Amino acid sequence: MLSFLPSPVIGVLNALLLGINTLFWCVLLYIPAILKLIIPIKGFRVLCTRMIIAIAEAWVAGNIGWMKLTHGTRWSVDGAEKLERQSWYLVLSNHQSWVDILAMQRVFNRRAPFLKFFLKQQLIWVPVIGLAWWGLDFPFMKRYSREYLIKHPEKRGEDLRATRRACERFRYTPVSVMNFVEGTRFTQAKHDKQKSPYQHLLVPKAGGVAFVLDAMGDSIETLVDVTIAYPDGAPTFWEFLCGRVPDIRMEIDTQRIPDHLKGRDYASDAEHRRNVKDWLAGLWQAKDERLTRMLADR
Repeated sequence: MLSFLPSPVIGVLNALLLGINTLFWCVLLYIPAILKLIIPIKGFRVLCTRMIIAIAEAWVAGNIGWMKLTHGTRWSVDGAEKLERQSWYLVLSNHQSWVDILAMQRVFNRRAPFLKFFLKQQLIWVPVIGLAWWGLDFPFMKRYSREYLIKHPEKRGEDLRATRRACERFRYTPVSVMNFVEGTRFTQAKHDKQKSPYQHLLVPKAGGVAFVLDAMGDSIETLVDVTIAYPDGAPTFWEFLCGRVPDIRMEIDTQRIPDHLKGRDYASDAEHRRNVKDWLAGLWQAKDERLTRMLADR
């Protein structure tokens, strides 16, 4: 509707709308989040979590509103009709831009359980939204370098234990556990440095996926494989705010997670590590071919 405006004006307007929308819903979200923090009764905390998720979905709906108001982006989405709200999903996606998150929230909102990401522990201190992430049960992970673990071997395996603790909270309400398994956004420089065997993707990292399957293998049965393509090049967040993203394409494939990948110890079981890596490599090869087709179909 307002896409005729100059793109810098649209960018500033959308930044303001995003900020106001976030602040408004976060203030409401703090009420059940603080109650959840101070009243340690499991049933009450589950109720608070459901209230918080409903508020977060309203926040996403507000963001979708300003996208529709100011953007002329063409959205092509295939497979979203397979999603169900009362399911437990492992969601894997390629990663090219921070826009990926907003794009997935737009498509998944109120079609599937609210997307929850693994975050660095330091992000809990981010103003306004740090407490919101905690209230939503986003898992906060503390990663240790190889050099640190050599000096402090007692910390080895702590990331797996933290994943298990986080995933325990996911058992009581349907959830979409989201993982960008490449570990970082795709750039050609990173691709070349890795000597990636894929044309459009970085090499997937199996550890985070394996930890979730270990901790929640009896709850999560379905993989949601998301492929995002930007035919005009991966946009920056500012370009997205300005409405300078002509075309966003997404394909969603759902499939059953193989039983032999669940409930085993990735850290100590070499055969299991190989099986998870081979499974991801197959998914990523198919995703790479899918991206080639999606980018060529113009």
